[in-house]
Amino acid sequence: MELSQRKKKILTTVVENYIATAEPVGSKALAEVIGCSSATIRNEMAELTTMGYLEQPHTSAGRVPSPAGYRLYVNELMERQKLSEAEVEAINDKLAKKEEQLEQLMSEVGQLTSSMTQYPAYALAMKPPAAVKRFDFIYVDANTFIVVALLTDNIVKNKLVHLPFSVHQEQITTLSTLFNANFTGLTEEEITDSLIRSTERAAGDTYGLVAVVASFTLEILAQEKAAPVRVAGASQLLSQPEFRDPDKAHALMNFISDGDRLLSDLPKLTDEETGLRVTIGPENLAEELKDSSVVMASYDAGDGMRGYIGVVGPTRMDYSSVAAKLSYIAAGLSRLFAGTDAPEGLNNKLVLKEPARNESEGRESHEQ
Repeated sequence: MELSQRKKKILTTVVENYIATAEPVGSKALAEVIGCSSATIRNEMAELTTMGYLEQPHTSAGRVPSPAGYRLYVNELMERQKLSEAEVEAINDKLAKKEEQLEQLMSEVGQLTSSMTQYPAYALAMKPPAAVKRFDFIYVDANTFIVVALLTDNIVKNKLVHLPFSVHQEQITTLSTLFNANFTGLTEEEITDSLIRSTERAAGDTYGLVAVVASFTLEILAQEKAAPVRVAGASQLLSQPEFRDPDKAHALMNFISDGDRLLSDLPKLTDEETGLRVTIGPENLAEELKDSSVVMASYDAGDGMRGYIGVVGPTRMDYSSVAAKLSYIAAGLSRLFAGTDAPEGLNNKLVLKEPARNESEGRESHEQ
């Protein structure tokens, strides 16, 4: 049975009053808000009770919402609250600190790896492809609105949009509906020009609003896909006889220091692979690495992220020693992100404890 507007208003007021006070709501408390007599309110409340939306704890008491009443309120009646600009900024500040901590850890990991191996080292943590979980649009005034995007990794991004023309709140509400229907759950690659054009047609958008929000969405997804590379100890190359030629050393140091190139050209472990990968000389894709070797280990960085640490050095490097150290650091990082080692700065928190072994196991490992 379809509820009348008056019944909906009564149910909404009962729910919100009960949420605020935890006390049953009587007809007198509703009369002023609804603008009806107490008798009319009582009749309407009796019908809502019969329909299963309200309950009466005691004969003489007021009404409280039933589970069905709460469900109807949540699905249809409650006002959808939006984040204020201050709330958005507060959330972003908190999340930015978390990102800063991860970046600091990557920097410390690179420094540790370089100091232990005496070769240039790199460290990064790669996230799975991001998507937007939910869009919120905050209408500020006729020329301003805020887009808030909650990503699948629970990072919140926002954009303040200033317009040279006026829009109505209904237009912004329509944008919110369309973007939540069409753009959530999609990776950067899945947001196509045809999707943007069809959304523009559905919105009747002649001002380019859809393009602005779609551009913002693509930008934040690209940012989330990027994996900052932390490089340490590039100057370690100069101590190796193979790199005494200044031009050769300079070219390789420039390559190692360029995080974007390093990330795109270095070999990567696939999802199916575990442990270490060693690429030697000509096996490397980048021309700058043709006379060098790369040893890389992966680790579980938590929250769906995969981390990588590696070193770059001459093909003459001590592969056994480097591999053992990288494997050990990677295992320590996996434990750290799993919470089995509680960190506080890498030097104190990343405790690289070797598992206990008896003497015979130690001899076997050494002999192998």
